[in-house]
Amino acid sequence: MVNFLSSAFSAFEARSSSEPPVVEKKAIRSRFNGWTAAVRKAVSVGSMRRFHERILGYARTGVSSSTSDIWLLGVCYKISQDEPSVDLPAANSGLADFEQDFSSRILMTYRKGFGAIGDSKYTSDVNWGCMLRSSQMLVAQALLFHRLGRCWRRPVQSPLDQEYIDILNHFDDSEESAFSIHNLLQAGKAYDLTAGSWMGPYAMCRTWETLVRSKREENDFENHPLPMAVYIVSGDEDGERGGAPVVCVEDAFRHCLEFSRGQANWTPMLLLVPLVLGLDTVNPRYIPSLRETFTFPQSLGIMGGRPGASTYIVGVQDEKAFYLDPHEVQPVIDISRNSVEADTSSYHSNVIRHIGLDSIDPSLAIGFYCRDKNDFDDFCFRASKLADESNGAPLFTVTRTKNLPKPVGHADVLGDSSGISDSFDALPSNNTEDCSHEDDWQLL
Repeated sequence: MVNFLSSAFSAFEARSSSEPPVVEKKAIRSRFNGWTAAVRKAVSVGSMRRFHERILGYARTGVSSSTSDIWLLGVCYKISQDEPSVDLPAANSGLADFEQDFSSRILMTYRKGFGAIGDSKYTSDVNWGCMLRSSQMLVAQALLFHRLGRCWRRPVQSPLDQEYIDILNHFDDSEESAFSIHNLLQAGKAYDLTAGSWMGPYAMCRTWETLVRSKREENDFENHPLPMAVYIVSGDEDGERGGAPVVCVEDAFRHCLEFSRGQANWTPMLLLVPLVLGLDTVNPRYIPSLRETFTFPQSLGIMGGRPGASTYIVGVQDEKAFYLDPHEVQPVIDISRNSVEADTSSYHSNVIRHIGLDSIDPSLAIGFYCRDKNDFDDFCFRASKLADESNGAPLFTVTRTKNLPKPVGHADVLGDSSGISDSFDALPSNNTEDCSHEDDWQLL
């Protein structure tokens, strides 16, 4: 397409240059040549963007005139003119607050100009790395929540938070950075991840599990770049042969114990739930539950999009899903750990894009971050309640041990904990952080 349009411009220019020279037309021709050069550049740079626009409908940007609540990674934004409900302590008022929160989420996109990946000649992930970038975004948010809290907003002035810079440093595009695209592909070899090839959500989740485990062997508990256990929630046959995913409290406890090497009974936890919710499109029965997961205080969003074009979905309003887009091509950037004055604008976006929940690929992965045992109990309580209210189509279920004949229902989660340390022994408290006191951040 680019070559075709370039040829058309060339032909038009050739015809124009064959006309008899006229002094009066010099200025016009000069402007015309400048215009064609600009258009040719726009075509060559924007061809990839328009290809993905055709797939994902990227022209749909901004927030519609709907006054329905927006949920962004566990935080509710009241768009209506009514007073915020006292029943929603997590509620924030105003579209501006939502936009500031959205633009504070870390964005990972295609990069070009990094060192070759392994033995390959790839120095860019354009056209094939969107699932890798989507997964990096989800894990980066987990680190943000862990180190800086859910209320953190990107400051507009330097110096930047050292913790924030450290997080970005982990995702630099080099083998020296813990969670670079280079190291992800190395860790994913067992799941057929290779440079230049697209990969699915399940393989991506298992790759993160492998990479975090390898980094745990290289670092002590306190210095781990991702200081949390990774729990891949799968169904029968470890998710390979179908079956509803099951969150097992006993398994979660074991993951924490193994990650801490017996130093702690519980650690922060990253839960990844790979799902297949239909054939070509998401079965409509699952959409209400998908939407509800964004109301969980533990929500990290969804790795998903349309076939061959993964995005990072961070919020919902009505039937729309808001997402960060990894398909923009940017030059590689080096964020060193002492770069508190660095320009990090390429890691954020003010463009709010959305896609219909009924249009996303049925193969996706949901993420959750649980800070401590109480947070995990709260997550299990909410997940059990969601499964009970799913009309027979739960995204996943919760059980105490694998020996139970059936999943734990919402009505059962307050019962005897059967040896698992005080699981579900009280009604869950609201773990959403109170951001009302943080009034020193400026709107972007």
